[in-house]
Amino acid sequence: MRLAGKTAIVVGAGQTPGETIGNGRAMAMLFAREGAEVLCVDRLAERAEETASMIVAEGGKAAAFAANITKADECVAMIEAAKARWPRIDIVVNNVGVGGGGDGPAHKLTEDAFDRILAVNLKGAWQVSKAVLPTLREQGAGSIVNISSLASIAGGAQVAYEVSKAALNRLTTSIAQANAGKGVRCNAIAMGLLDTPMAVAGIASASGQEQQAVRDARNARVPLSGQMGTAWDTAYAALFLASDEARFITGTVLFVDGGMSSRIG
Repeated sequence: MRLAGKTAIVVGAGQTPGETIGNGRAMAMLFAREGAEVLCVDRLAERAEETASMIVAEGGKAAAFAANITKADECVAMIEAAKARWPRIDIVVNNVGVGGGGDGPAHKLTEDAFDRILAVNLKGAWQVSKAVLPTLREQGAGSIVNISSLASIAGGAQVAYEVSKAALNRLTTSIAQANAGKGVRCNAIAMGLLDTPMAVAGIASASGQEQQAVRDARNARVPLSGQMGTAWDTAYAALFLASDEARFITGTVLFVDGGMSSRIG
């Protein structure tokens, strides 16, 4: 019950179909298991509703809301819906992220892919934060957790994705500094290679490989036990940063990556 009595908005709480659980769903479910009431947000209402239903089936408290975070008015509507439901908002997780579809190294990246990925991964997180910050500042407390990536410091084959996550790290530290005096915290989690539907199934579909082949190749790249992390690793890191246990932590980018960032340096 580390989040007992708290309320949480998990943006990107639905997930693409696949064999494993995704980050957003795992965080929403774990937060609820730890006592929070969760608003599960996704662009597709049915995916948000599925996650909320899974939480309720376990005895937790959750509701679903559909919002496209690339649209500022929908971000505002999401926060207004939460305020109508609860007397306060304690936690907001920015978990929405996209890639592919024309991304690549700088000499191959398409303009459409650059604009789309930056609009979702960076501008979307800023718009959600902008919509909720007045409420958190007025309360004098609140925790924003952004889901970043190891790609923010490494790689060279996905320029738009890499730049969007690097900028998300800087957005995190900027929000932390600008709102610390109001008691509002903002941190990010930079995830390494994970066995999630978006990662494994997405790469398999795009490359024409079997999912197990993709999984084996990704596992081999991880220093810690030669095994990818899972969405539960994201969820437990987010749980800590969202909880009062992290009350003195803000402006931090926490790498949860099986040692890959330390190998990079």
